[in-house]
Parts: sequence; C-alpha cells; structure tokens
Amino acid sequence: MRKLGPHRCVRGHMIACKVFYTALVILSLVTTGLAASQPQAQELEAYKIGPEDVLNISVWKNEDLSRTVPVRPDGMISLPLLNDVQAAGLTAMQLRDVLTKKLTEYEPSPEVSVIVTEVNSFRVSILGEVQRPARYDLRSPTTVLDAIALAGGFKDFAATDRIVILRPQGKTMKRMPFNYKKVIAAGGEGENFFLQPGDIIMVP
Repeated sequence: MRKLGPHRCVRGHMIACKVFYTALVILSLVTTGLAASQPQAQELEAYKIGPEDVLNISVWKNEDLSRTVPVRPDGMISLPLLNDVQAAGLTAMQLRDVLTKKLTEYEPSPEVSVIVTEVNSFRVSILGEVQRPARYDLRSPTTVLDAIALAGGFKDFAATDRIVILRPQGKTMKRMPFNYKKVIAAGGEGENFFLQPGDIIMVP
C-alpha cells in the first residue's frame, strides 16, 4: 500500500478545514436570515378578528356545533349552546381556546378549530397630503409603504418626515411616528411596519 507523504496529509487537512469553515458560514447566514424574518412572521400571525369577518367553527364529531358564522358589528358570534361569544379582538387561536373551555361544560375534551374564511374588517384610513385620501379595505398583510402606494403617493408639499399612524388601543389612540425619508434610505427598511385594522395614517 502506498503511503501518503506528510505534505499530502497537511494539504488534505487544509481542504477539510476549508470545507468545514464554508459549511459554518452557510449555516450562520441561514440562521441569521431566519432570525431576521422571525419578528415579521410573528407580526403577521397576530391578526385579530374584527366585525364583519366570517369564521368557520369546526367541532370534531359534532356537526350541530360546526358552522360558518359572521362576526356581528358588536364583535360577537352566535353558536348553539354557547349563545353569544366575544370574537372581535381575539386571534383565531385565542377564540379556539375560549370555545374549547366553554364547550367542556357540555362534552369532554372537545376539539375545536377556528378559521377566518373572510377578512372584512381590515380597514385603514389614509388622510392628508396624499393623492387619494380614503378608507381602504385590505385583503392581505399591508405595510405603511404599501398603504401610501395605494393612496397614489404624496402630494407636492407633503411633510413626509412627519407622518403619524394612529392606532386604536381600547378607548385611546396610540401615536406612532413614521419618517418616510428615513425608511426609504439605506438600512431603514426595518421601520416599515405592518398595519393593523383601524389604523389611521396622517400625512401632514
């Protein structure tokens, strides 16, 4: 059997090291990308049910309780046995937990699923110095920049560095500044956040 010289062993070790280092770099990039996308994914999952949305409520092996129901203007849904249940303001997962807890009074270990089949409550308003100020019905996740584009962009004298988003929080409104010039500059993309139902964009 032919023996490898010392220089060949060293060379083989160097190649192995390079392959291992390359794999580490790729793994690091993938992990970083996943970490960067995680907050955005969490934000998208936080959709809260609102009035006029349509829900599919399914209770396993119980067709009498399984049905498609609209959310009333008062935020309630009507179901057999349970009567009126608050749905607006909850995520689908939260409503599922509420229904499961209530149904345990009538059957052991109920398996409930809640699916939002129609989103009709996702409305935002864009006011001020934009081309088409109005109230917009949205059907998919929408950022502030997306909404500004829907409104046709800014008028000539819009103060784009002093935009404010008003977000309903109970009986009050939360003010969130939005600097358009900063967002479109290099590195400012992270401040282009997703809107929530009821948001009002004020462009002075």
